[in-house]
Amino acid sequence: MFQGELEGLEALQRTGCVRVPKPLKVFELPDGGAAIAFDFVEMHPLKSASGSLGENLARLHLHNSSSRHSRGPLLEQQGSDDAGDSSPLVASFGFHAVTCCGYLPQDNTWTDDWPTFYTNRRLQTQIDRIVREKPDSEMGDHWLRLLPKMPHFFHGLDIFPSLLHGDLWSGNAAQTAGGDPVVFDPAAVYGHHEFDLAISTMFGSLGRPFYTAYHQLIPKADGFDTRQKLYQLYHYLNHYNHFGAGYRGSCLRLMAELCTVSLP
Repeated sequence: MFQGELEGLEALQRTGCVRVPKPLKVFELPDGGAAIAFDFVEMHPLKSASGSLGENLARLHLHNSSSRHSRGPLLEQQGSDDAGDSSPLVASFGFHAVTCCGYLPQDNTWTDDWPTFYTNRRLQTQIDRIVREKPDSEMGDHWLRLLPKMPHFFHGLDIFPSLLHGDLWSGNAAQTAGGDPVVFDPAAVYGHHEFDLAISTMFGSLGRPFYTAYHQLIPKADGFDTRQKLYQLYHYLNHYNHFGAGYRGSCLRLMAELCTVSLP
């Protein structure tokens, strides 16, 4: 778990777009388990730096795609330094290490297209765990109705991988004593940039200046609001798997709503 967090922080740091606590080392504890050490950063609640964080996140999301026209052939399924470049181009969706959203590992197997990655590596894995471990056959039935619609949510989009924080809610963002935004506790992955915004409105908010600044650099595409609900579904399912039936109703209501959306 901590190794994936370390490698995610290192990937975010290498872009130079967002500030993160510098990860130092993952080490085993004498009595079992493990821990991760960081450079100390004095953090305060995100307030005045909200707009700066929105701009920084947009630049992070543009970093991989803006580089592809000036830095040669794309590199797929790369580790961090295989090409001798501190931030190699990435053409597939996934990540070179297992990362966790909460304590559950995510399947980051490299995949050529985002709809397949999101359907199989994110939603399907959560549904499988729910059906297997709860068990919850009604959830499985809702998923079978939603599954055929999945490709249509992405109709007309040309999605190129962006490096994502992966778990960017208000509890994972702050500002330093000097007023600079800082993010931490990532579940890093190369994915669709819109995914990073979905959880940010589920449990509090990152502030209106955050979204204004972000969308000045990356305007909303057609279908954005509907896809936000689709991306929030992952987090509700993940919370159901972590914390139990309190999130079940939200999952079922959201899946039912998505099944009724009129799509191309």
